[in-house]
Amino acid sequence: MASPLPTLDALNKRIVACMRCQRLREYCTEVARVRRRAYADWEYWGKPVPSFGDPAARVLALGLAPGAHGSNRTGRPFTGDGSGNFLYPVLHEAGFASQPQAISLDDGMRLTGLWISSIVRCAPPGNKPAPAELLNCSTWLDEEMRLLSNLRVVVCLGRIAFGGLLAWAQRTGYIATRKNYFFGHAAEYVLPNGLHILTSFHPSLQNTNTGKLTRPMFLSVFERARSLAGLNPPRHNTQEERRRG
Repeated sequence: MASPLPTLDALNKRIVACMRCQRLREYCTEVARVRRRAYADWEYWGKPVPSFGDPAARVLALGLAPGAHGSNRTGRPFTGDGSGNFLYPVLHEAGFASQPQAISLDDGMRLTGLWISSIVRCAPPGNKPAPAELLNCSTWLDEEMRLLSNLRVVVCLGRIAFGGLLAWAQRTGYIATRKNYFFGHAAEYVLPNGLHILTSFHPSLQNTNTGKLTRPMFLSVFERARSLAGLNPPRHNTQEERRRG
């Protein structure tokens, strides 16, 4: 009997069970045990965080890693912390997210046309994964990219995510060197296989609270991603549209 074809759901289940990096597993487990006082009544996720979104997505938003008290608590990328509080309202306005707030796994959030993932699937101490941990997690991204069969655009959220995507492009033979690829907000590249890359400053509190990354700057990146992916502009049910309708 032939083995079942791999799916993104099956890949996510394998990611959640991953034990490759002892330091990260010990750290995430300890954070989940101790918890932050503000979340004392939460049962933390405490495991590798699976990706989230539309399996038919044309756009991938690629981050660095789960936050210790965000995704490591909630079990969903960019959910329950400052980065997610900045990201999801923009995704909603750009037509990718069903609602502007991301609170928990059961908050009803749905994504259309978008898949959210990260270079590292476990929260690292100080938000700094070790080189060996980046390498250990790289095979998950390799499989994920193969399974996202409709993918046209990758939005890299931060320098490390950009580096992780370029490393994938080298491993797969799409590029031989990274020397012609430079990180900067709203930079654009097209790989030889036709995949578009957009880059953005990471929506961390350090960037958003200082004004290094503003909402209009961030929104313009996702609007550009939507256009490059060939997706229609979002139609928001505004009061004016209701009057006309």
